[in-house]
Amino acid sequence: MSLLPQFGTIIPSQSPQLLATNYLQWNNNGGAAGIPGNFADFAQQYLPEIYEAEVERYGNRTLSGFLKMVGAEMPMTSDQVIWSEQNRLHISYIGCTLGAIAGTTQVINLSPGVAAAQNVISVNDTVVVLDPATGLEAKGIVTATTIGVGGSITVQSFQGPAFNGAGNLGFSAAGLKVFVYGSDYSKGTTIAAVGAGNSAVRQSIDPVLTQFSNSPIIIRDQYVVSGSDTAQIGWVNVATEDGTDGYLWYLKAESETRLRFEDYLEMSMVEGELNTSALNPLTQPGTQGLFAAIQARGNVETGFTAAQGLGEFDAILKNLDTQGAIEENMLFLQRQTSLDFDDMLASISSGVQGGVAFGLFENSSEMALNLGFSGFRRGSYDFYKTDWKYLNDASTRGAINGVNSIEGVLVPAGTSTVYDQVLGTNIRRPFLHVRYRASQTDDRRMKSWLTGSVGGASNSTLDAMEVNFLSERCLVTQAANNFVLFRGL
Repeated sequence: MSLLPQFGTIIPSQSPQLLATNYLQWNNNGGAAGIPGNFADFAQQYLPEIYEAEVERYGNRTLSGFLKMVGAEMPMTSDQVIWSEQNRLHISYIGCTLGAIAGTTQVINLSPGVAAAQNVISVNDTVVVLDPATGLEAKGIVTATTIGVGGSITVQSFQGPAFNGAGNLGFSAAGLKVFVYGSDYSKGTTIAAVGAGNSAVRQSIDPVLTQFSNSPIIIRDQYVVSGSDTAQIGWVNVATEDGTDGYLWYLKAESETRLRFEDYLEMSMVEGELNTSALNPLTQPGTQGLFAAIQARGNVETGFTAAQGLGEFDAILKNLDTQGAIEENMLFLQRQTSLDFDDMLASISSGVQGGVAFGLFENSSEMALNLGFSGFRRGSYDFYKTDWKYLNDASTRGAINGVNSIEGVLVPAGTSTVYDQVLGTNIRRPFLHVRYRASQTDDRRMKSWLTGSVGGASNSTLDAMEVNFLSERCLVTQAANNFVLFRGL
C-alpha cells in the first residue's frame, strides 16, 4: 500500500529496519517523482555544521599600491597633458663619417641621414673624435664648418695627420663620435661678423625642449543586483579586504567590484598603450602606461640573473651615469628577480668589498641579510628593493615567467623640476604621477553613484540597485631615460 502524494521523505516499514526510505536526508533537494515543486526533507530546517566565515585562501587579493608609493595624484582640466624635458647641455654627434682629405685636414660629416642633426659647431671649436670600433681617439680644431641640417666640419688634427687613409691615424671611415670640449683663438682676433653665408661666425645656440604628452582614458565598471536579491540572507558571513562584512551576498559582490575597479585604476596606468595603429578602427586614443613609456623612452634590461653577478648590474649603473644619475632609486621586482638580486649581493663578502656597502642598515650585514635585502648601495647609488605583488599574482603577470615577461622596474626616487603652464612657474613633481580630470563642477578622480530603486536610490523604476564606478586619468612618466625595465629573455 502506498500513500500519494507523499508530503515528506519518510516511508513507514512494518518492522524495524535500516532502509533508505526511513532516513532523513538534509541534502535531498528533490520531491517525489512526478510531483512538481521541491519537497525536500523537512530536516533541512536544522542548521548543518557550517563554518561561518569564508576562508581567505589567497590572502589579500588587491594589487594596487605601487603608484601610491612612488607618485602622486594631481587634477587637470584638459583632454591632454603636455610636459617639456630638457635636452643635453653639451654638443656631440654620433654616427659621423669621414669625408675628403685636404692636406692634414679632413671633413667630418655629422650624423648623416639624420634629418634633425643641426650643425652648431663653430670655427675654432676644439673637438674630440672617438672611434668606438678601434678604440682610437684624437683631438683637433675646426677650421671650417657647413652650417645647417646635415652639415659637416673640417678638422685639423693636433696629432698632425688626417684621421684615415694611408699613413694617417687609422680611424674607421664611419661610426665615429665627435664632441666639443672648448675653443681656441689666436691673439688679437675678433669673432667674425654675422652675415648671410658667413660660416666663420660664432654660432649662438638656442636651447630646444623636447615635449611629450599623454591623454586620459575613461575607466568604468558597474555592479547590478535585483531588489529581491538584496533581501536574501545566507549562512556564510562574507568579508572583503576593505572591511565589508555581513550575511548578504550582494554586499560582497559590490565590495569586490569596487576593489577590482580600484586595481584597474592602477593597472591601466601601468599597462596602458596608445592607439597608434592605422588598422585599429577604435576611436579611443588610449594612453601611454608605465611599461610602454619605459620601452619607448627609457632603458630595457633583458635577462638579468644572479649568475651574471655584479658585472651586469654595473653595466646598468654605467648607463644610469650617462642619464640623470639620480642617487636614490626603487626596485619593484617579481620574486625570481628579487632573489637574483639577493643572491648577487650575498655572493659578496660583508662590509664594503667591491663597492657594496650596507650603509642603509648601519653598515651591518647581518641586519641587511635578515629575511632578504631591503636596500643596498653600489657606487654612488642607493637602491631600495621590494617585491611587486602585481608581477607575482597568478591572475596577472605572475603566471608568465620567461620570454618577454616583465620581471621588474627601476624607478628613480625624488622629484623633477618642470614648468607648469597653468601656474606659470617651475614646480617640483614626482617623476611618476597620475593626472585625473577635475574641475569645480565635477571631480572624476574616483566617482561612484547609485541608480535604480533599491538600496537607497530612488531615481528609476528599475527594480534593482546599480552601483556605478568611473574615473578619468592618465600617467605622466617624466624623465623616462632614468627608468629601467627588466624583461625576461
